[in-house]
Amino acid sequence: MNHTMRALILEQHQSPFALRTVSRPAAGKGELLVRIHASGVNPLDVKVRSGAAGHAKTTLPAILGMDVAGVVEEIGDDVSGFRIGDMVYGMAGGIGGIPGSLAEFGAFDANLLARKPDNFSMREAAALPLIFITAWEGLVDRANVKAGQKVLIHGGAGGVGHIAIQIAVARGAKVYATGSAAQKELIESLGATAIDYRNMSVEDYVQRYTDGEGFDVIYDTVGGATLDASFAAARAYTGHVVSCLGWGTHSLAPLSFRAASYSGVFTLLPILSGKGRAHHGDIMREATAMAEKGKLRVIVDPTRFDFDNATEAHIAIENRTAKGKLVVEIV
Repeated sequence: MNHTMRALILEQHQSPFALRTVSRPAAGKGELLVRIHASGVNPLDVKVRSGAAGHAKTTLPAILGMDVAGVVEEIGDDVSGFRIGDMVYGMAGGIGGIPGSLAEFGAFDANLLARKPDNFSMREAAALPLIFITAWEGLVDRANVKAGQKVLIHGGAGGVGHIAIQIAVARGAKVYATGSAAQKELIESLGATAIDYRNMSVEDYVQRYTDGEGFDVIYDTVGGATLDASFAAARAYTGHVVSCLGWGTHSLAPLSFRAASYSGVFTLLPILSGKGRAHHGDIMREATAMAEKGKLRVIVDPTRFDFDNATEAHIAIENRTAKGKLVVEIV
């Protein structure tokens, strides 16, 4: 057996990745050794590379890449539910000192992984984990979205946003999503009513779509002023605002005056803390079920990246030129 592998190493923040030959990992207790086929690229990966994500607890040199899709090569002790040759995916490393998916192989906690959808390519599967988990934790774990509710997704054409729309639609909610005029067609193709945030005020769309009552569930995927707008659009008493970017300083008065509630989402917590990891595997199984029922799709930019140009994928996200999720193909 070859005891080495190729991997992209981040040796200094803000520098290009360096292709190196390193030791190949083995599956430890509770782990799967995965032959990696594709590595998803998220804005958070870009922040980690730039040194602007201290909360990810990454020390250099490091192998980045949180999202992974690949094939089980080896099964460690105390692992059940997987077989060698299974095609799997998940958000499994690249932060907290855990080597990530920009490598030929990775040894990952089996609790974080699930069987990938049969109808998804490796590229599609690698694009999904972080955004699906983030959307699910907000809408389902925090807000318990259900049939008949009016749900507002801020940033409906974004990574988390376009998945959140589909989860809410699948659960029977009436979904609305903010975006630009150019994003209207995409948002509506996912099953939501598009709201052009540049041409309609909060007061206007609350009045138009909820008769002034406010939305039952609001998921903010943008942060900043958009989270403030969310507080002003919540339904009195029962409204629930969720944000995956609630890191700024905000006045809770508009929410408090409605006696509504707020929840934050921090998707990295199970990987960083080691607690609750099995739930992430459960969420990925929910994603697989949705996908195989034809209720979920992920928008992937057609540009192809590999070991030779992976840094360019990060630059595309920094420059906001990506048209969908970006994926680096490994093998």
